[in-house]
This record gives sequence, structure tokens and C-alpha cells, in this order.
Amino acid sequence: MKIAMWSGPRNLSTAMMYAFGNRPDCAASDEPFFGAFLARTGIDHPMRDETVAAMENDPAKVAAALAGQPPGGKAHWYQKHMCHHMIDGFPLDWAETCVNVHLLRHPARVIASYIQKRESPSLDDLGFTRQTEIAAALPGPIIDSADIRRDPQRALKVLCAEIGLPFDDAMLSWEAGPRPYDGAWAPHWYNAVHQSTGFADAEGALPEIDHPHLAEALTHYEALKAKALTF
Repeated sequence: MKIAMWSGPRNLSTAMMYAFGNRPDCAASDEPFFGAFLARTGIDHPMRDETVAAMENDPAKVAAALAGQPPGGKAHWYQKHMCHHMIDGFPLDWAETCVNVHLLRHPARVIASYIQKRESPSLDDLGFTRQTEIAAALPGPIIDSADIRRDPQRALKVLCAEIGLPFDDAMLSWEAGPRPYDGAWAPHWYNAVHQSTGFADAEGALPEIDHPHLAEALTHYEALKAKALTF
């Protein structure tokens, strides 16, 4: 099974990659279109040069690889994807060979986390608009990161059942530190998850955020949240 997990940034996406990657039967890939996205757009981004140099920059070649078999002879392949990386001209048909899952997080929390690493994100940077489009084009289960953090075992059991993958307790904890499949940008973005050994506790009250894109991002989030798994 190939699992394409779609989200925006700061959405518990790396912890989810570590959870699936900790299964002995599962390979993991970290944002495989990121290099191509940076090379095509020229966007200034933390560790941009290192990322472009480390990755395949031709989106057609990335897509062809993702349409193939899981690496390392594994039975399953977890692919962490950022929705906003899939710009016009980047192929999406490869994802028809995957089980597509859509991971959400309240935009106030996304913005509060994002601005600690990169100031002044645009609406496109936050990924909510493109996530709405991708969820419509590639239907699949929708899950909110808040529900995962509230009860990781129950949430992952429900998600695994939904996609037809047997649950494995190995998904609930991992050793601290980086992973061999981390992207080149990990030193800038992954310090918290590198210190973790499992999912963080449930989140508290929403942060008070005054941001020009919060209202529009919230509209997209609430529409997707209405279709999310409940448990």
C-alpha cells in the first residue's frame, strides 16, 4: 500500500511520518516535491539551496518514482506531501495509485507555529486553499491533528481501519533524533520532533492570532473539518 498524506506545514505531518516510518513494514518519504517546488518557483525559503541540491528537481521524474513500488522491498510506503508544493504543471495522476489521506490543523495553530520559523507566510504558504483542491481531486479520509494528539492510539487505529492497514503499536513511539529519510531542511524545522519519542499531549486553548490570512484559511479548514473522521 502507498499512502499519500496531504497537509499544509506545521500540521503534525512530521510526527505522522515518524509514526508510520517506525513500522517495520513501511518505507517513508519526506516531501518529495519540495526541491522541484523551490527550483520552479524561486521562493526564498530556509535552507533553500541545500534542499534544491539534495533532491530531484524534475517533477515528472519525482512523479514517476512515486508511481513505482515502495523502496527497500517494504510492503507499504508512507509519503508526506505538502499541498502547496503541487503547483500548476506538476503531475497529480501518480497519486491515483495511492490511498490519499488529508491531515488538518486549525489555522490559528498553524500560523502560530509557522511564524516562529519563517515570518509573514502568505495564504499559499499555509496550504489551505490547495488542500481544499487536492482533497476534492483525490478523495480520501480526512483527519484532524487535534484528534490524533488527544488520543493517538484510538485515532491511528481508526485511520488504519479506514484505509485497510493493520494497526501496529510501533506507530505510537519512536527513538528521539533524526531519521535517514528526513529532508535536507530538517535542521531548521524539525528540532521539536527530533526531541520527541511520541506524539505530544493534547493542545490547549487556541492561540490568539491576528493575521491577514486567518479568516480565509479558517473557511477552508472548517469545510474540510466537517468531513473529517470522528471518534
